[in-house]
Amino acid sequence: MNDLDFSAFLVSRVCHDLVSPLGAVVNGLEVLEDERDAAMRADALKIVASSAAQALARIQFMRIAFGAAGSAGAELDLNEVGRLVAGLFAGSKITLEWDVAHVHWPKDWAKLLMNASVLAADCLPRGGTVKAVSSLDGASPSFTVRATGLNARLLEEVEKAARGEANSGATDARGVQPYLTHKLARALNAGLTLTVGEGYVEIVAG
Repeated sequence: MNDLDFSAFLVSRVCHDLVSPLGAVVNGLEVLEDERDAAMRADALKIVASSAAQALARIQFMRIAFGAAGSAGAELDLNEVGRLVAGLFAGSKITLEWDVAHVHWPKDWAKLLMNASVLAADCLPRGGTVKAVSSLDGASPSFTVRATGLNARLLEEVEKAARGEANSGATDARGVQPYLTHKLARALNAGLTLTVGEGYVEIVAG
């Protein structure tokens, strides 16, 4: 996949993830504008508030995980990274267990952990638990992210993208995120591995 295709798909992924909550905000505001029933207005206001919070959580996450936030060589607090991942999963069928050291990691390692967490969550079509465990030494980053749940699976096209086998003809806005995970891992020489077992998918780096 060339750089132009990669950037276009990544932008499409960002837009795709924001359309639903922002659309719900607009719909809720339209109800508030036209509706006079107090109960209906209260329900619409709840929808607006929850959808706006969801959109904000996604923007905050993607700003770091997909973007260039922070200067070159910057380090990120893994507690803050955990807060961003938890915000992304809030309201979903995914439960996050963040068993990660209270350390700072180089930005790209933190981004790899964030993207691995998303990749793990996408392996749980019926929900489940994503557990992240990291090394205790901030100078030698490594982690394991395990997705556990009913019908946990790793789609063939996702696995190929995560191994760097994606191409513009087979990748879409959804599939570009696993390919980004691969590119981050390759740049860090992180030795990313994906293992599928009965009821779980495990992602290891470092």
